[in-house]
Amino acid sequence: MDQPEGPHGSASDFLAVERTFLAWLRTGVALMALGFVLARFGLFLKEFSVARSLAHPVSYGDSLWFGTGLILLGVLVSVLSLVRYLRLIAQLKSGAHNFSNTSNLAIAIAILLGVLGLAMSYYLVATRHVSALSMPAVKEASMPAAPGAVLENGIVRIPSRHSVDETVAKLETILQAKSVELFAVVDHSGEAGKAGIRMANTKLLIFGNPKAGTPLMIASPSVALDLPLKILVAEDAVGKVWISYDAPEYLQRRHNLPSHLMPNIAVIETLAGNIAE
Repeated sequence: MDQPEGPHGSASDFLAVERTFLAWLRTGVALMALGFVLARFGLFLKEFSVARSLAHPVSYGDSLWFGTGLILLGVLVSVLSLVRYLRLIAQLKSGAHNFSNTSNLAIAIAILLGVLGLAMSYYLVATRHVSALSMPAVKEASMPAAPGAVLENGIVRIPSRHSVDETVAKLETILQAKSVELFAVVDHSGEAGKAGIRMANTKLLIFGNPKAGTPLMIASPSVALDLPLKILVAEDAVGKVWISYDAPEYLQRRHNLPSHLMPNIAVIETLAGNIAE
């Protein structure tokens, strides 16, 4: 049974006003959270573009402004909803029960969100061609997936858990098991020692399979400059052993290799990862 309304409004009136106030607060929080995500995403893409040195860098500054705008709109909604809540409570306490007027706050927020949505839609449409141009560059600059791998100028370096000789022996065993021909093991440090020059243990392994390499050279003859595949196993100044090889993505860009032939040279990543463990 409904409670009779007193001169200061019923309990249901106060609870309804409070529910409306909480709903506006949730709206404000949602707007601020969405704005934060949008602003940070734009900054992330900008830093990503700079770090990858994209050939077609994209400006994401507008997303920061859109995100900031949403955050400020969320703050405005929260403040105005508090003002509206206090005003309605005061009216209830004074005995006023005429709340048939339209909500100016709701109308203003709807208009602001509509304008902001149109601006963001225009921004997305206007920058779609720039984003499309930059996507291949992002793909090409992808970092190797091997743990501890470092990419420098197209060369991948992976730390090995073994000595140089142990790492070389492990690779030789794997190549033999896979029937991949090992053309040569160049002992750079050994040759340097013969010349009376001290050099950290450094060995270069040259290997390949004509069935995999020949289609690549037919598609792009210049790739013969980098084939057969090579893995360098070397010790640095502090005794740490590193495995180095040309990144397949780098070779693809360098020789304009077709994508469907990339598995023929991508096997080097698996080999390097296996001998590093």
